[in-house]
Amino acid sequence: MTSNGAVQLAVVEGVLERITYANEESGYTVARVDTGRGAGDLLTVVGSLLGAQPGESLRMEGRWGSHPQYGKQFSVENYSTILPATIQGIRRYLGSGLIKGIGPKIAERIVDHFGTDTLDVIEGEPKRLIEVPGLGPKRTKLIGAAWEEQKAIKEVMVFLQGVGVSTSIAVRIYKKYGDASISVVRNQPYRLAADVWGIGFLTADRIAQAVGIPHDSPERVKAGLQYALSQSTDQGHCFLPEERLIADGVKLLQVDTGLVIECLAELAADPEGVVRESVPDPQGGPPLTAVYLVPFHRAELSLVGQVRRLLNAEEDRMPGFQDVDWDKALDWLAGRTGAKLAPEQRDAVQLALTRRVAVLTGGPGCGKSFTVRSIVELARAKKAKVVLAAPTGRAAKRLSELTGADASTVHRLLELKPGGDAAYDRDRPLEADLVVVDEASMLDLLLANKLVKAVAPGAHLLLVGDVDQLPSVGAGEVLRDLLAEDGPVPAVRLTRIFRQAQQSGVVTNAHRINTGVPPITDGLPDFFLFPEEDTEEAGRLTVDVAARRIPARFGLDPRRDIQVLAPMHRGPAGAGHLNGLLQQAVTPARPGLPEKRFGGRVFRVGDKVTQIRNNYEKGANGVFNGTVGVVTGLDLDEQRLTVRTEEDEEVAYEFSELDELAHAYAVTIHRSQGSEYPAVVIPVTTGAWMMLQRNLLYTAVTRAKKLVVLVGSRRALGQAVRTVSAGRRYTAVAPRLSGRIPVGNIT
Repeated sequence: MTSNGAVQLAVVEGVLERITYANEESGYTVARVDTGRGAGDLLTVVGSLLGAQPGESLRMEGRWGSHPQYGKQFSVENYSTILPATIQGIRRYLGSGLIKGIGPKIAERIVDHFGTDTLDVIEGEPKRLIEVPGLGPKRTKLIGAAWEEQKAIKEVMVFLQGVGVSTSIAVRIYKKYGDASISVVRNQPYRLAADVWGIGFLTADRIAQAVGIPHDSPERVKAGLQYALSQSTDQGHCFLPEERLIADGVKLLQVDTGLVIECLAELAADPEGVVRESVPDPQGGPPLTAVYLVPFHRAELSLVGQVRRLLNAEEDRMPGFQDVDWDKALDWLAGRTGAKLAPEQRDAVQLALTRRVAVLTGGPGCGKSFTVRSIVELARAKKAKVVLAAPTGRAAKRLSELTGADASTVHRLLELKPGGDAAYDRDRPLEADLVVVDEASMLDLLLANKLVKAVAPGAHLLLVGDVDQLPSVGAGEVLRDLLAEDGPVPAVRLTRIFRQAQQSGVVTNAHRINTGVPPITDGLPDFFLFPEEDTEEAGRLTVDVAARRIPARFGLDPRRDIQVLAPMHRGPAGAGHLNGLLQQAVTPARPGLPEKRFGGRVFRVGDKVTQIRNNYEKGANGVFNGTVGVVTGLDLDEQRLTVRTEEDEEVAYEFSELDELAHAYAVTIHRSQGSEYPAVVIPVTTGAWMMLQRNLLYTAVTRAKKLVVLVGSRRALGQAVRTVSAGRRYTAVAPRLSGRIPVGNIT
């Protein structure tokens, strides 16, 4: 015992050999350390080893303990890095991937040349690295810069270690603020939640407590309210009713209601804080006081203003269709396409070519694609400039194949730049007479606003999508709002299923599900149910079906052609767990195949991955939430992984950015919107009971071109078909468009 009664911590020194497990969120790590006892005897250490790299010599303080399964282990409470002193230690330290540009081979060359002086040379005379055979001035300079950066990052990490911030987030804080990192963290911790992706209010709050900011500080309460609104936009809402926001704030912050109300009033008085406005209650009750984050309020007003501007434009960039002989035009079209349009398709064609804004909606097999092709053919015949776009790369490719014309993603069309501003906007509109956007159910409020802003006055905008699918991943439900009955936007809904589509079990069952009738699961060549009541077994069976059975029977490639779509991320049949099992089956570890462990995941060349945040800094025009690709390169020396996206763009990721990527052998149904796959496998289990809703199952089934396999419980399937989603999103686009919200409602 020490004199004050505290238990003295034990000290262990050793070289970090390997990290067995690391949780990027909490920083909790399980590692093996060589304490120099020889005979390959490694010690298991557990605890927060933030920033420690294999090869580093560590001085760890902590307590000895024992694990029932793993035996004797050391629980680390804090640690410091000791630079290694032996040639072998230095070689291992440098070759661990710690310094960008130095891998095992170059480490060996440097240490062979400088011996035990190596680290002193890199620290004090990095220009001397040019003496090493094969190291040119360019790489020498990069190594010197990387050494300095990792030293600075270490300093930030040591500071953050006490509050449990993960390595990747510490790196990001440093990239954002550089030498000011410690000052910002100490004095303005709530800035982190707004400025640094991956840090929410809860992490910032933990840091704020550690640096002594009071629990009832107005700064904390305001940051918490903005966080609650930000969380609600992640769930699809554009605003929250004031009463609900206050209740959420009290629960989150554990402070008095009066303080929350005061701080909300201060935020509403700040032009960059929040906006309060009276809006109609979507449920039909008395008006609500809506509270918006400023960008979402601006986007609603702007979107509605731009749609009205287009609808009311006096000029018309396709005037030739106002007095066309439609019978003659459609006969000419039938000669070109080899098929006549049904009456409702004909209505849609006329609408798109004569009205400035129009919506075309309908389920699978109802002829949306053929209608779009017909519109494009006629517009081109009149020499109109047609621009085609869709929210995802896959949907854009499909649109291009269908029409025989180039189609791009909306992001690429608008040429979004770092920071998210578009090259095309109201001041510099798109050079187009007709803009057609497919899969418009995926357009969230912010992207729809950017798109509509870029359409020139007099040009025609046609939005095409299936309104019965899930709404966008981002905030809003733009397609549904534009289709509101009392709104000014004209629309056609295709309802007739064409005869050839009636042969498809996928199409037939999609429509059955959408009308609340259970799908037919027997006797169809393209729609199957593998019954399994146990959720864990259903997870295993899902993997077997996707990785082995479908490839064997239908000759489909498990990585390119088959997609597992799970109702939720968590659980034994959730996308997270299934990804691990599918990776083992499809892209297993092989000797000589490089891999990078990051948090609980391992990345390998050949892995199917998806981007999980909008990043405007990556690629030619940003890489967006839901973009899918395949890992094509993994360079352990340069600490870089390369992904070829579905738009055939090579995008590089630093190892510190790998929390932007997740595996995509299995994805949640929400993340699959706008994509289409030859075959989908859908686990439907009682473990996902809360998520099982009709539009979720309908969206999953309509992702398949040829084949659907359901795996799981008949009871869960019945629940999904019966349950209509009650949750409408809080958005005021529809009442604004119809004029039910007077201007000047802002309080």
